[in-house]
Amino acid sequence: MELEKLARQLGAAIQQDKVYLDFEAARKANDADEELNALMGKIRLIQLSYQQEAGKEEPDEAKMEGFNKEFQGVYNQIMANKNMQKFEEARQAVDEMMNYLTGILAMCVNGEDPETCDPAAHNCGGECSSCGGCH
Repeated sequence: MELEKLARQLGAAIQQDKVYLDFEAARKANDADEELNALMGKIRLIQLSYQQEAGKEEPDEAKMEGFNKEFQGVYNQIMANKNMQKFEEARQAVDEMMNYLTGILAMCVNGEDPETCDPAAHNCGGECSSCGGCH
């Protein structure tokens, strides 16, 4: 199928793009960060403990609140990690790129000119009553 072939070519092109390459490098840096991985493991254990307590017939609210506070503290440490910050920035850039590309495809499916349609020009938040530019 020709469309599948083109989609695979687009996928290969995305994997060569700087936005994707930066994301992949940030992901690898996260994977190699032992301190970050220890924090990630700790936060998963807190989540499991919370879920176990919440699943009890009569959960201990004080324990659950303690798990919430502990979770927030570890989460803040994770988000303060420089590798995680770079990863989040790179992930956001990949998300923006993918939203833009899928926006082009959606506009084409709605009959717009593939050569000139621009999803960024229709960045209105989804409320069409005041615009009408997306037909």
